[in-house]
Parts: sequence; structure tokens; C-alpha cells
Amino acid sequence: MITRISRILALTGCCIALASCGGKKDNGGGSGGGSSSSGEIAFVTNGADPFWVLAEAGVNKAVEDFGIKCAVLKPAGGLTEQKDMMEDLLTKGTKGIAVSPIDAANQTDFLNKVAERTKLITHDSDAPDSDRLAYIGMDNYTAGRMCGKLVKEAIPDGGAVMILVGRMEQDNARGRRQGVIDELLDRSNDPKRFDEPGKVIEGDKYKILGTLTDQFDRALAKSNAEDTLARFGDEIKCMVGLFAYNPPLILQALKQAEKVGDVKIVAFDEHDETLQGIKDGEIHGTIVQNPYMYGYKSVEVLKKLLDGDESVIPSGGFIDIPARAIKTAEVDEFWADLKKKLGKE
Repeated sequence: MITRISRILALTGCCIALASCGGKKDNGGGSGGGSSSSGEIAFVTNGADPFWVLAEAGVNKAVEDFGIKCAVLKPAGGLTEQKDMMEDLLTKGTKGIAVSPIDAANQTDFLNKVAERTKLITHDSDAPDSDRLAYIGMDNYTAGRMCGKLVKEAIPDGGAVMILVGRMEQDNARGRRQGVIDELLDRSNDPKRFDEPGKVIEGDKYKILGTLTDQFDRALAKSNAEDTLARFGDEIKCMVGLFAYNPPLILQALKQAEKVGDVKIVAFDEHDETLQGIKDGEIHGTIVQNPYMYGYKSVEVLKKLLDGDESVIPSGGFIDIPARAIKTAEVDEFWADLKKKLGKE
């Protein structure tokens, strides 16, 4: 009997020890790095690209500053994978989500359901018709007009322009593209204006030959640039890459065709190859966002919302992280700052 009682007591002690070591529910995972799927809050991108490495660095710094766990998720598989990731986050009880919607118009109903169950904000690309609490990013239409000004500098005598972008479903892509077109045609500001991508748009000096999409397929993105050169020959004067990976692939196509300098490149974002192209005089300039601050600010805003501080949401719900134009004179200082934020210096 004594032996039996001893065994029962020993077993009970083991259960208590196990409970104290691992019985509590784990609410989070680490410092927001990699593709962790746990955390009090989550930062969800619209794909996997070096652009998001800088945003993740901002997330990690904010995690350190504000003492909160944040998962960083990068859906390489597009809309379906992004939706599955967010549903999984809700199932795990994630308290706040910052997302860059892939197809804002067709995601609105889903995003509204997400907003019913967690604190929802958008970053990089907005979903203005949804119930998100705030959008963190730049005004993409204004940035598009800034990009159009770079095109005017690159080909001041006018000429034919091709626009290349990942996908038109994203709110940021539509805004940038329309801004470029409206600036080249000297139109009034109207972010709601929309020119159909499939038609040629011609003004007094500039002619937009079309808009080519690639759905984040890098091989197709390069092929689009190659096909443009083959189809339009000497007519094409400038190619505009609206997503981070587009300009480097345009540059590769031009180098292979030995047309660097004959066809100008105007870029978006701060891809290393884009910045090197600016230093080397192969790319006229780029319009940069601040993905580091997208990540940092997203964590800061969600943390304050969870603490009950709704004053962090401005009137209108737009937290502006302004765009900048980077050309030869600015590229060294700008690139050095990027490397510092990524811990490369």
C-alpha cells in the first residue's frame, strides 16, 4: 500500500512539474522575425520580396521598443495564401493585424469580417472601402505623379513610355500608375480617375503604350521588358517599373539588348540593383517609400490600440509616410541609411 501511494504521489508531482513548464498557452513567438505564425499581433505582407526585409527590420525594432510579440507573414502564393494566413491568425486569437491587401476591391467583405474579430489596419496598399482602422503608407497617386516628373526629366523631349507592374488589383499599383499617366498628360489631380490598362494613352508630348503585369512572376516581368523592346524598337523611350523588382529586370533586359541609355528607366522602391543602377548612371531615378517605418509604425499603432489609446488614429485614418525621389545626388546617403537599418554596417 505504501509503495502504491508513493507511486501516485510521484506521478502527481510529475504532472504538476509538466504543467508549470509547458502547460500555459503560448501567446507569441519571438521578436517578429522570419515567418513566425505566432504573436499578439501580426504584420502580413502582399508577397515575398527584398522590399519586405526592410519592413521586417522596422517591425523588429518596434517589438524591442514597445515590448510586444509580432508575427511577420509573407505570402508567396498570392491572394489565397494571404487569406489562409489571416484566417489562421484569427483562429489563434491574434489581437491585431496589419496587412497589405493584394486585391482590395475583392477582399473588402473578408477584411470587414477580420475587422470584427481583431484590430485591423492596412499598410503599403490600402483597402479604403473596408472597416480597417487606419492606413499606414504613402499617397500612391501623389507618388505616381512624382514618378511622372522623373520621366519628364529623363525624356524631356517626350516620347513613348511603357509601364510595368506586378498586378493591377492592388490599390497601390492603381494609384501609382494613374499618377504617372496624369502627370505625363498634364492633367488635374484626380486619384479616382482610371484609364483602362489595355489602351494607348497619348498626350501632347508623351504616349503611354500600355501597362504590362506579371503577377509577381520574375521571369514574366523580364519577358515583358524584352517584348517591349522587340515590339516597339526605336519608338520606346522610357520604361517605368512600379514594383521593387521591376526596374532591375528592365535593366537586365536593356543590357542584353545593348540599349542601356537609349531607353531610360524610371523606378519605384529601393532595390539594391536599382540603387546601384542610379549610381552607375543606368537608371534615372526612383521613388522610394519607407518600408522600415511601415513595419515600425504598424507595430506602434497596434500596440497603442490594444492599450486603449485610440488617439493614435488620425482623422481620416491616413498615417502618411511620405515618398521621396532618389537620384544620383541622393543615392549614397540614402543607401548608407538603408544598410544601417538592416544592420549591414
